[in-house]
Amino acid sequence: MSITVKALQKTGPDQPYRVVEIERRDPRETDVVIDIKAAGICHSDIHTIRNEWGEAHFPLTVGHEIAGVVSAVGSAVTDWKVGDRVGVGCLVNSCGECEQCLAGFENNCLNGSVGTYNAKDVDGTITQGGYAQKVTVEQRFVCRIPDALSFEQAAPLLCAGITTYSPLARWGAAEKRADGSAKRVAVLGMGGLGHMGVKIAAAMGAEVTVLSRSLKKEQLAMDLGASRVLATTEDDFFTAHRGEFDLILNTISADIDVDAYLRLLTPRGVMAVVGLPPAAQSLSFASIIGGGKVLAGSNIGGIPETQEMLDFCAEHGFGAEVEVVSVDEVDAAYERVVAGEVFFRAVIDTATFEDAPVAV
Repeated sequence: MSITVKALQKTGPDQPYRVVEIERRDPRETDVVIDIKAAGICHSDIHTIRNEWGEAHFPLTVGHEIAGVVSAVGSAVTDWKVGDRVGVGCLVNSCGECEQCLAGFENNCLNGSVGTYNAKDVDGTITQGGYAQKVTVEQRFVCRIPDALSFEQAAPLLCAGITTYSPLARWGAAEKRADGSAKRVAVLGMGGLGHMGVKIAAAMGAEVTVLSRSLKKEQLAMDLGASRVLATTEDDFFTAHRGEFDLILNTISADIDVDAYLRLLTPRGVMAVVGLPPAAQSLSFASIIGGGKVLAGSNIGGIPETQEMLDFCAEHGFGAEVEVVSVDEVDAAYERVVAGEVFFRAVIDTATFEDAPVAV
């Protein structure tokens, strides 16, 4: 048995999205069925569906920023009930038994976690994502969406929110410097990830600086909680701001001079990388040995930390800054995301599936 729902699907990287019908499994004992209310558009969706990160499994439905309402539960589900406001992020399964899973880091499952789309599930099928009316998910990978957050605000938090929250929390953005002043955090890039990095770091009490190629988003950054915006293209930028930051959150997916940016860190400072450029980046070990600096990577977060992040955002009264689009506007939204014209996350209103004709 299965559940038939409408979804957006591509049959190849150069093909337009079509509204089709796909099958979701009937809930197993520990499954939850979610009526999707909003689905965020992540740049990872675009990279995947365009084969920029390798050959995708077509036909494919992407989307791992999912917010909605529980509509059915399996017989052994204890944590969720029909009517609960919930979300699903980048993961839908893991072994649940390795040391990483047991520690709440399912994203680092030693036996391989299962992505929300374009991944082989435990039953051998290819997972299909959240650009759809419903999704069926193992209960362990469902998070509660606080009432203070709308579905549209909450959906991007399931990826962009946790991707930025996790390294900021891990590397002490909320801590004080030795002299008692706020940590000096720089957010490199002001897109879908960067805007959440600014909001979260500011809410943690850090002094936030946005590093961007230009000042065109200066007022937007200040409105989100930044203290200032610096243009990295200004003359002598890397000399003028040498040793200035305790933590740099690098959200961009483009080539950069890694060594030059590491010079912006204080001794024992950290650059946490969450953006993934398509090409390998160069690094001189001298850039981290001098000053005992850290170059770290971070990949989303585990389920407990994702819930912690949702609660943190709700407590501080903010979600993602979004533009809502209909199902027939997604191809155009992709182009605007790539061009940096979305402020700051596009979210699909899945109610617009209702009147969308199914492709034949």
